[in-house]
Amino acid sequence: MKKFEELQELLNSLEGDFEKFYDKENAAAGTRVRKGMQDLKNLSQDIRLEVQKIKNAS
Repeated sequence: MKKFEELQELLNSLEGDFEKFYDKENAAAGTRVRKGMQDLKNLSQDIRLEVQKIKNAS
């Protein structure tokens, strides 16, 4: 569950940058959003692999 909490924290931390990018058209915020989404993708993949490993061990 720790990784899921990390996932939620990461997503919540991006909220401000999403607002700055879409509402205020701040290009630097868009860069941070893209980086955060890549981090989100990587963390999601780690969770997928962990779930698969646990499932296969059963």
